[in-house]
Amino acid sequence: MADDEAKKAKQAEIERKRAEVRKRMEEASKAKKAKKGFMTPERKKKLRLLLRKKAAEELKKEQERKAAERRRIIEERCGKPKNIEDANEDQARKILRDYHQRINSLEEEKYDLEYVVKRKDME
Repeated sequence: MADDEAKKAKQAEIERKRAEVRKRMEEASKAKKAKKGFMTPERKKKLRLLLRKKAAEELKKEQERKAAERRRIIEERCGKPKNIEDANEDQARKILRDYHQRINSLEEEKYDLEYVVKRKDME
């Protein structure tokens, strides 16, 4: 009987140790799973929102940059707009004369460029 009790006690000790090891393994497994779950759904949602905001800001900056570039090119090609509203008759005539001269010079330049292109096409 003592032999049976010793076997039972030994078996109980083995079971207790196994349960303890199993418990430690489960805890370690839970800890690993907790670490893997860094990107929770809330964090993903927040990250997406931040990315959308950043993209919207970048798009707005790009549009503003393009608009500024467009205004600069128009001013460079056409000159700054003249204020005709407050001009008297002589000032208006001078402004119109300036525009007329500019149109003539641009037409001459256009004609010269067309001539050069035609010459290159013939060669």
